Amino acid sequence: MAGLDPKQAGRVRLKDKVCVVTGAGQGIGRAVARRLGDEGGKIVVAERVDESATRTTEELTKSGITAIKALADVSTYSGAQSLMKTALDAFGRVDVLVNNVGGTIWIQPFHEFTEEQIHLELQRSLHTTLFCCHAVLPIMIKQQGGSIVNVGSQSPRGLYRLPYATSKGGVIAMTKVLAMEYGRYNIRVNCVSPGGTAVNDMVTTRLTIKPGEVAKAPESEQYKGYREEMYNDIRNQQALKRSGTPDEQAAAIAFLASDDASFITGDVINCSGGQG
Repeated sequence: MAGLDPKQAGRVRLKDKVCVVTGAGQGIGRAVARRLGDEGGKIVVAERVDESATRTTEELTKSGITAIKALADVSTYSGAQSLMKTALDAFGRVDVLVNNVGGTIWIQPFHEFTEEQIHLELQRSLHTTLFCCHAVLPIMIKQQGGSIVNVGSQSPRGLYRLPYATSKGGVIAMTKVLAMEYGRYNIRVNCVSPGGTAVNDMVTTRLTIKPGEVAKAPESEQYKGYREEMYNDIRNQQALKRSGTPDEQAAAIAFLASDDASFITGDVINCSGGQG
């Protein structure tokens, strides 16, 4: 299920805005890059995996959207700084930052997590947003304006993903604090929290290992049971009994990124079909 086509609707809410989208090579990030581009944005396709970054960038440019590829590991401080420098060198400013990188790696009770797994979950879903916000704020302060949209989650009310849920709880706290601290510079900071989203092209990468390497969850019967119980828990909480789509998440993110939300900051949109 897709939202209204912004091109057909004549919407150009982000005309000539420079939009950095992390994790834009797949899933929600890819849909966001396309949506912001369709609404007139100039897109920085921020990715760690060259193949998926190239695919998204080529798709955008073939559609007449101005887009560049920026390979960066934003789970590191230096990677996030490098990404913003690439955007600044290419376009001279950053108007919108969408912090999309993140995602559950393991689904299991907390006591079964190893120390390494906990670190990797936090690195993937908390550090990425934290470091990118830190890197972009000096640019937006100098511009005296900008919009940051963080991607949260409904997982803080859920099962078997405690390190991931902790990360996303942190992203929501980060959103609210940054909104209060940086509103004086005309910088808005908001969050969209998806629920279950049907993503067909998602690849979960372990950020500390070489680009493209996949963190494969165990496929034991016990693991499958945890996963099924988690998904049933999500569905039972929903008012709309279906998965969302990346395009539906992208529509909410585009709204918060645009001047249609010019007096909204520090807010969290629950884009989850009524979950929670």
